[in-house]
Amino acid sequence: MQHNDVRMNSHRRAIAALTAAGLLWGTTVPLSKLALAWLSPGWLTFVRFGLAAAILLTTTRFRVRGALSPAVLISGAIGYGGSVAVQNAGIGRTSVSHAALLIGAAPVMVAIIAALWHHTVARPVAWAGFTLSLAGVGLITGGSGGGATATGDGLVLLSLLLSATFTVVQARLLRDRDPVAVTAVQFLGAAIAMLPVAVVTGGMPAMPTGPGPVLATAALVAGGTLLPFTLFAYGQSRVSAEAAGAFLNLEPLVGAVTGAVVFGNPAGPGQLAGGMAILVGIGLSSLPLLGRGRRRPATESGLGSDGHQAGKVCPAAPVRRRTQPPTAPIAGHRGGRRRDRIQRPPGAAALRRPSRRGTRRRRMHRYAKKSGG
Repeated sequence: MQHNDVRMNSHRRAIAALTAAGLLWGTTVPLSKLALAWLSPGWLTFVRFGLAAAILLTTTRFRVRGALSPAVLISGAIGYGGSVAVQNAGIGRTSVSHAALLIGAAPVMVAIIAALWHHTVARPVAWAGFTLSLAGVGLITGGSGGGATATGDGLVLLSLLLSATFTVVQARLLRDRDPVAVTAVQFLGAAIAMLPVAVVTGGMPAMPTGPGPVLATAALVAGGTLLPFTLFAYGQSRVSAEAAGAFLNLEPLVGAVTGAVVFGNPAGPGQLAGGMAILVGIGLSSLPLLGRGRRRPATESGLGSDGHQAGKVCPAAPVRRRTQPPTAPIAGHRGGRRRDRIQRPPGAAALRRPSRRGTRRRRMHRYAKKSGG
């Protein structure tokens, strides 16, 4: 009972962390749009991950050695730095609402890549959700207005492909490692990779024209990078990649509403229909994954309720089978436990051995007869 309570509390913390990460990520597109008025896409990516890496490396300095490896650095450079830099370039060429709704296709890409990566077959309802979400993406990218362009939408979709691949690979990197320390090292890899790219593509950054872009950049570093990436890594270390990707559904909702309310992006029938198609498709594709997690009990090793820990499927418990017939009982002993005695042949009648008490009585009787005689 105590183990079940610990497991349930761990799952609740993971769900809370993933939910908070999805809500905070919903603010990244609006904040990036404001910050791009001051910094180029390369410099914004470098500042975003460089400051976040400095903070995390300071707080996890005693645990970084276990997470420091070339694979983790490269994954951060491509998965964080590369995908966010491409996303920033796309956000600068499209509207906030378009970018936010397109990001809603990320869970679908995660599920598809995870199915191909782990050689699993999704259920028909999940494939129906994938098709519906992709149709919604087509409706959104086919529309225009509010500064949206096909080039910007294409760059956002390319960044989603990089991010979804990174989410699936991240499960293996988090295995037996501290998720916060791994995130810190990956932030460092992203900052190191983006510095030369920022210098070559954007030159040296200019002075900000007002406090708005600076405040947006600071909020992007703290609320859009440091907290959500750390919380997502913590939650993903306790559930599978597919289940963790389902919590990315919250990001397009926050971003699309912010784009329509704050930035005044047009929300026509095509955009609304595409957004609804993406959200309904996400729900259909997520139901089998979450339902499987509720039905399958967790194992004793602290694994997720869907039988995964950091994306690894748990092996089934071995079944003990008796391959040899039971040993014939030994004459004179119950259950045949004494193996220093000779076993009776199969089919022979059991030989009764006199007890010690009977042997002692017979000896005393013979001694009395000799004494009396």
